[in-house]
Amino acid sequence: MLGGHPFHVVGRKYADAVRDAAGCHPLLLPSGRATDLAAYVELADGVLLTGSPANVHPMHFGQAVRNPELPLDQERDGLTLPLVRLAVQRGLPLFAICRGLQEINVSLGGSLLQAVHEEPGRFDHRADPDHEPEEQYGPSHPVDVVAGGELDRILGLGQLQVNSLHGQAIDRLAPGLRVEALAPDGTVEAVHISAHPGFALAVQWHPEWKVLQNPASHLLFRAFGDACREALARRLGTGAPAGLSRAA
Repeated sequence: MLGGHPFHVVGRKYADAVRDAAGCHPLLLPSGRATDLAAYVELADGVLLTGSPANVHPMHFGQAVRNPELPLDQERDGLTLPLVRLAVQRGLPLFAICRGLQEINVSLGGSLLQAVHEEPGRFDHRADPDHEPEEQYGPSHPVDVVAGGELDRILGLGQLQVNSLHGQAIDRLAPGLRVEALAPDGTVEAVHISAHPGFALAVQWHPEWKVLQNPASHLLFRAFGDACREALARRLGTGAPAGLSRAA
């Protein structure tokens, strides 16, 4: 809500990363009736699920709200959870960030920890609200990349430093998801959808932040953009197109 009115909003850093690093045209997908999704998906060559201050409502994984002071967004839930399943069904390139990773896990039958920092042996993965964005999005901890996975193929790194701005995380891994990276405390930091025939990667950190200044983040978005262009080429029945494809 802005000034008492509801708005559809997307962070500029996500749109900029789609355009500048992935090389695609960013399209904002407004919330609304899930029955409209098929029409929007026909327009797009890939799907990016962004982060958000709001959490997935725990009713979607059989739990009550643990902290009613934390923001929820059931209208987004009503859009993104079926969108994930539709993207998997159609083999549409799918890249998910932070809340987006959690949406993928929930939509495919997994559950979430509603307060990672309250779990024994876990770090506090939340950003300090008193810090400026430069500090909040700075490197926070390493993640270990699983050898032989999709993330390993794209980055060619066994470990990388990531930022950390989340209070929730994967608890029970959904069927068909493969862990791609772990934090030192065991928190799942990246997954791949095994049932998806193409690019279907989700990360718990925020690679969109200053993406052109971070080689690993740039590689992730470029791989997503390449997958979108390949999807467009298949749809057109041509070779790889020279123009920009579209990511919703």
